[in-house]
Amino acid sequence: MEDQQAYLRAKRRVESKIAFYLHLAVYIVVNMLLIIINLATSAGYLWFKWPLIGWGIAIGFHALMTFVFSGGSFIKEQMIEKEMKRMAEKNNKFTSD
Repeated sequence: MEDQQAYLRAKRRVESKIAFYLHLAVYIVVNMLLIIINLATSAGYLWFKWPLIGWGIAIGFHALMTFVFSGGSFIKEQMIEKEMKRMAEKNNKFTSD
């Protein structure tokens, strides 16, 4: 059972990392296109920096949640397991009476 839980935690972390890398790839491609469009149509005013900065902030938060604060999910899982044990004990108490 512990192996299955460890596998599920690892799977969630891998899925989270893949989602981040996909988000980063889309950010890079879209912003490269925006730079090209901006330079081709109105090189006098560089407006591409605004979506680059705004979306970059979102990428930064996504990176923090994926790589820095991912330990919070472990705490959440421990709390869930504790609550499930408490509920199981309560159910056992009612069924044994």
